[in-house]
Amino acid sequence: MKKIILGLAAFAMLAFTSCKDNAAKKIDESNIAAAAERDAVASKFPVIEFEKTEHDFGEIESRTAVETVFKYKNAGDAPLVITDIKSSCGCTVPQNWSREPLAPGAEGEFTVKFNGSGSNKVTKTITVSANTEKGKETVKIMAFVKPDPNKVTNAPAAH
Repeated sequence: MKKIILGLAAFAMLAFTSCKDNAAKKIDESNIAAAAERDAVASKFPVIEFEKTEHDFGEIESRTAVETVFKYKNAGDAPLVITDIKSSCGCTVPQNWSREPLAPGAEGEFTVKFNGSGSNKVTKTITVSANTEKGKETVKIMAFVKPDPNKVTNAPAAH
């Protein structure tokens, strides 16, 4: 029985050692160059630079629609793709941005419309989803919304 176990152990040892190839011999210089190039490209991201990151409409009348344009530039090394632009509420609507890739150095813009809802100081955040390193960038709009002069208030009646 000992001879059988010893024989199987010797056979297993021979089988495992004979199949071992030298891993260093399998490295191909062209594969190394291709991997280095792939890694260099993968680390290049588009960078979105806004002309302004905030816009203040100042004082506006309640329910008065206003709009502004946010201009941006791709300051990175790869094409910029904006996949979505969303606002923090339905009263602010981003629109008119290109879904096409924006080449490095190229410029683009989008419009933000605000319907003048709310009262007093109002701030809304617009989130730009893109293929930048962070994945999301933000801009803001602000306004001081004056009360609607035609709105009926619940003031006590004079006697």
